[in-house]
Amino acid sequence: MNMLLQNPFFLWISVGCLFLPEKSEACPNNGLPAQCDFVSGNVCLELAGESKTWSEARSSCGKKGGKLLKMPNSSIKIFLSGITKEGNTSNLTWWMGERIQVDHRQPTLNFSRTLCTYMKLNPVQYLTSDCSKKRGFLCIHTLLSPSSTKTTTMSNNPSKSRFKRSVDDMLLVVGNINKLLGVATTALLDMEKTAGEPTNEHRDNFVQSLLTGTKLLTRSSVNLNIVNTILNLSTGIMIFSMKKCDIDTNPNPNNFFENVFQIIQTISLLTSPPLNQDTVTRYSTGVVYQSTRKPADLGNMVIGSESNGGFIKLPPYSALNPFLAKYDTIVAQMATFTSNPHPSYDNISGTVCNVLLSDGTSDIMLKNLSTMIEIFLHRPNSSALMNSTFVLEEGHKSLTTFNVSDPQMTIIFDVEPSVNVSLNLTLSYGSPSNSTYFSNTTILNSTRGYRWMITPDMLQQTPGVWYVDARFLNSMQGRGVQMTISSFVSKCLYWHTENNTWSTDGCRVGEKSTPELTQCLCNHLTLFGSSFFVMPNYVDVSRTAELFSTVTQNYVVLSLLCAFFGLYLITLMWACYADRRASSKRKITLLMDNHPAAQYNYLIGVQTGHRKKAGTSAKVSMKLIGSEGESCTHELTDPDKKVFERGSTDMFVLAAPFPLGEVRNIRLQHDCSGGHPSWYISKVTIQDLQTRHVWHFFCNCWLSDDRGDGMTKKTFNAAKSNEITCFRNIFQSRTSTGFRDEHIWVSIVDPPSRSPFTRAQRVSCCMSLLLCTMAINIAFWNIPVDANSPVIFSLGSMQISWQEFMVGVQSGLLMFPINILIITIFRSIKPRMSSSKSKGDTEMNLRSPAFTIPALLRNTEEIISLLKGSPRNKMSDSQKLQSTDDLLPALDSVHGLIQNMQGETESDNHLVFCSKFLLAGLCHILVCLKKLDGSSFSDPQSYQQVLSLTDLMVRKAEMVFSSHLANWLSNSHTHTRIYLFKAKLMFYSSSITLSVFAFLLGLPLFLCSPPPVRKQKKKSAGCQLPWWYVFLGWFLLLSISGISTYFTLLYGFAYGKEKSIKWVMSLGLSLFESIFILQPLKVIGVAVFFAILLKPVAVEDTEEVEQVLLAQEDKCRRYTGRATL
Repeated sequence: MNMLLQNPFFLWISVGCLFLPEKSEACPNNGLPAQCDFVSGNVCLELAGESKTWSEARSSCGKKGGKLLKMPNSSIKIFLSGITKEGNTSNLTWWMGERIQVDHRQPTLNFSRTLCTYMKLNPVQYLTSDCSKKRGFLCIHTLLSPSSTKTTTMSNNPSKSRFKRSVDDMLLVVGNINKLLGVATTALLDMEKTAGEPTNEHRDNFVQSLLTGTKLLTRSSVNLNIVNTILNLSTGIMIFSMKKCDIDTNPNPNNFFENVFQIIQTISLLTSPPLNQDTVTRYSTGVVYQSTRKPADLGNMVIGSESNGGFIKLPPYSALNPFLAKYDTIVAQMATFTSNPHPSYDNISGTVCNVLLSDGTSDIMLKNLSTMIEIFLHRPNSSALMNSTFVLEEGHKSLTTFNVSDPQMTIIFDVEPSVNVSLNLTLSYGSPSNSTYFSNTTILNSTRGYRWMITPDMLQQTPGVWYVDARFLNSMQGRGVQMTISSFVSKCLYWHTENNTWSTDGCRVGEKSTPELTQCLCNHLTLFGSSFFVMPNYVDVSRTAELFSTVTQNYVVLSLLCAFFGLYLITLMWACYADRRASSKRKITLLMDNHPAAQYNYLIGVQTGHRKKAGTSAKVSMKLIGSEGESCTHELTDPDKKVFERGSTDMFVLAAPFPLGEVRNIRLQHDCSGGHPSWYISKVTIQDLQTRHVWHFFCNCWLSDDRGDGMTKKTFNAAKSNEITCFRNIFQSRTSTGFRDEHIWVSIVDPPSRSPFTRAQRVSCCMSLLLCTMAINIAFWNIPVDANSPVIFSLGSMQISWQEFMVGVQSGLLMFPINILIITIFRSIKPRMSSSKSKGDTEMNLRSPAFTIPALLRNTEEIISLLKGSPRNKMSDSQKLQSTDDLLPALDSVHGLIQNMQGETESDNHLVFCSKFLLAGLCHILVCLKKLDGSSFSDPQSYQQVLSLTDLMVRKAEMVFSSHLANWLSNSHTHTRIYLFKAKLMFYSSSITLSVFAFLLGLPLFLCSPPPVRKQKKKSAGCQLPWWYVFLGWFLLLSISGISTYFTLLYGFAYGKEKSIKWVMSLGLSLFESIFILQPLKVIGVAVFFAILLKPVAVEDTEEVEQVLLAQEDKCRRYTGRATL
């Protein structure tokens, strides 16, 4: 490695005053009560060279009116450091004013002893020993009148005004670096000779002028002499300001050192080495190391020197890449300082360093690195190493006591047994541990090592007495083992420029620390701050082939994915089989016993309960009872599928000849046939397809002769508004729907029977969601914790920080939008309708079947029976039609109804639908009569009478229907005629019937079915997508699954085997929490929300109803023998 060594010459050292404070004019030794070797403010320090015990030394200081020095301040530390440079002081020691009580317990001996603190120079160290030893000592005395002395000295100094002019001249020549440095050198020399300097104003003006002049420099205008002079001046003003007499009462501002270091940093960057070279710049208080590299070459790079105070090791390039990839070259700089420029209550001893990366013009911010930066710093003034040696017998334990005053400290506890044994160590607070009381425990052995790092987290931020006991983990067969226990404390801090304090955030002590060398692990090179987005762990995509080639060493994540895909394929095959079985159950059944002429349609939804054996094999029948009439009894069967199975929802279309008004009751019964006739009916919904009005019937009972109340025939009343909106009903309905439809995992087993979202699609969505969860979880797994992130929620011991909140938000933004889109597409796809019938089929269906007299009588009787269902028709009871002789009186009664309807002046929906039903029924009778001849009647005359009367009634019924329809359109729905006219034009130019257009537009059906009563139809909350959107859904699902799988494997291979195993364990807990805790809570929460808001219960979607209505219309056309009426 090529290294350029720069050795600056410090001009002010030649004056000989800076490190001789006892002779400095700034702090004269006037009126001191004792022989002072150093004065700081109103404090006098005496170095007594005579040897005394600690007690004798304390007494000697007391006789002189002083006391032993307990802990030196920053000024005294600098003074003592200066002494070490004047001669060989390595053998000199001085007592200090601290005594420590140390308790130690061994299996056979408990003892307590008192240790006293002493100081050793070259380097400065604070150690402890027996108080009876003889050493020199340090006394401090309080000056009688420091302020008056200082004032007198300052007022009599003739150079004061001359120095002030020098500092003022610096502000005038900042643009000329040579003049600036000349004036600054003169000012610094005068400052050392002038009492009371530097004042705050002169110090700040000096530094600011030097900083401004340095920033104006360019590479071309810099030479070695300028660099050395600027370094001399900046470090000189820093040392002189730190050693001023009033440092205790008038400390330097916190930004003073930052400005001085900015000067050092700026001038150092101007002399940064060429690419792939290093420089070392030494100055009186430290060293600056610089190295210029390509970003990729910085991975695992070591900067600094162990022999010169410390060094750092950067993390792998994979951790640096997100911050450095956009730069061409990087200048890495490490600056060390022999003393702490920011005095504080923290006993910061040893080397202080600053590390930064720059692109040559600006600093590069590094924070929240995935891999820690290793920083090694010397601790010449390290705390005493406590150690003891003893023999530990089986069945006994060793107990060590720590009096922790700073819970931010890390205690390094080392054990050295004479043989390889396994030890169980236990940490406890306040009292020794037992089987039920302890804070932390660990096992030490030859494999894992015999060091225990007791971190601040283990100490629980609690100062006080802590105990560590050590005992054998396994039987030693009665043998004793010699043990040596040693311990020391250490702490890693960094200077927080915003808070102006030393902080431990983002740094911790490493396991490679020793009493003389501290290893600090930090995840930043700059200050912490709250950021809006939290970056995931970095992975280098360009190393895909390299990482995938490690599959033989790390197969953990690949094995997990293979297991998930295998389970997915097995579940998918079952789901496809279940979907094929369930496809027929989706069908809406058109009741076979609907009268072909009846065109007022009701959609009936019957929900069978989920109780055991709730389904029935019996034949179920239903009758609707309304305020304006009642239907006939209909049998709820379907020849193509099983109905009323456990947990199913069966849909039927029931056609009535006229509106029934408000449906108030339903009558359900079954015939107890089959092997399991008992039936648990949960709920029935009746929807008027013309008005869109819905009635709910909450049954929740058994129709059985051996269960419940033993009844197989029951009448149920429609639920009232308060019953529909009650909390219990809505909560039960929403909870059931939520788990069967919205809980994506549970819905695979038992989805709603009418949902277009199939099991196969649900299984695939679950797999996509799982893969997304794995990819996002592994990307954000074990990211560095931002300790400075504010807490936004706190409940007891549970806290949520802004960083944790943002990780959750970002994970949701990455995972849920695309998966919700896929699920929404599958939920909203309209089923693919079967193709329309061919023309030949239509003509064949329009042909009327063969007719007979019994069929004619039966059809006539059925029409009259249906008309009797409405009180408004006022149909008298008639006898059963036995022969053709009974046909004419029956038709006369129908003729009377037509005449009554003809006399009605006000048209309504009953008259429209009823007249249409009559028209269709009479058309059928007329076709039958025309197909028959007079031979089927008792005489030809009666045949002609029936035929003439029927033909007359058809013409009258057509007139009545047209009249009432026209009045209804004119009075109630004038605006619908425009839509109908447009629909007629489309009908004549296409094969789509006008009735289909009318249904799709929500308008009256004009061809075969009469117009419905129009109410304002609410727009659907959602929209139905074309059937081919299913391909888009599958494309998105496969794409996101493939991308997630790729990144999961990439991260898994990058993490390595051990980290991957830990991640898999955390993933299992995360999935368990999501499936069994969060999803159920979401379903229940939504149910409670809707229940509290009293939202009405939704009716299941009925997208196939239009095809069923077309089938009913087709029956009408075949029944009447007409394409239109």
